[in-house]
Amino acid sequence: MPVIDTPQRYGTFTRFLHWVVAILVIWQLVTASVTALAEDSALDELLWATHKPAGFTILLLMVLRLIWALFNLSRRPASISALARLGHITLYALLLIIPGLALLRQYGSGRAFEPFGLPLMSGFEGGKIEWMMAPANLLHGWLGWTLFVIALGHVLMTLHHRFSRKSEDVMPRMLGVPPRQ
Repeated sequence: MPVIDTPQRYGTFTRFLHWVVAILVIWQLVTASVTALAEDSALDELLWATHKPAGFTILLLMVLRLIWALFNLSRRPASISALARLGHITLYALLLIIPGLALLRQYGSGRAFEPFGLPLMSGFEGGKIEWMMAPANLLHGWLGWTLFVIALGHVLMTLHHRFSRKSEDVMPRMLGVPPRQ
C-alpha cells in the first residue's frame, strides 16, 4: 500500500492520521461527556486531566494532516458530492478552530500549559487577558458538541454509502481494502 494518496484510495499516512484523530475525538467526547454528567467526580478528575493534552495533540495532527492533504491534493480520491466536500471542510475547520480557541484561552488565563510535560506556555502573573479567553469561553464547548454531531453524521453517511447499492462505497478509501463487488 503506498504512503501517498492515489485517486482510488488514501495512502497509509493519510489513513494513519485519520484514525488517530478519530480515536482522539472519541476520547474527547468521553471526557466532555463525563464532565457534563458527573462533574467533580473521581472519574471526571481522572479523565479530564487528559482533555487538554489530547486536544493539543489533535491540533498538531490536524496541522500535519492539512499540510499532507495539500501535498496530496492532486492525487486524492475525488469527493463524491459537493455536500461531502463541505462536510469534510467543516470537520477540518472545527478540528483546527476548537483546540486553537482552547490554546488562546489557556494563554489568556495566565496559567502554564505543559502537555505531556513539555513546557509550551510558562504562564504569567497578573490579571487574565479577557479578550483572549472570551472566544473560547463563548464557543469552545458549543463547537465541540457540534463537532461530535457532524462527526456522527460523517460516520452514518459512510455507513449509508457502504450498504446502499445505489451509492459508491467510500469505506475502502480509508480502510485500504478493495471495494465491494
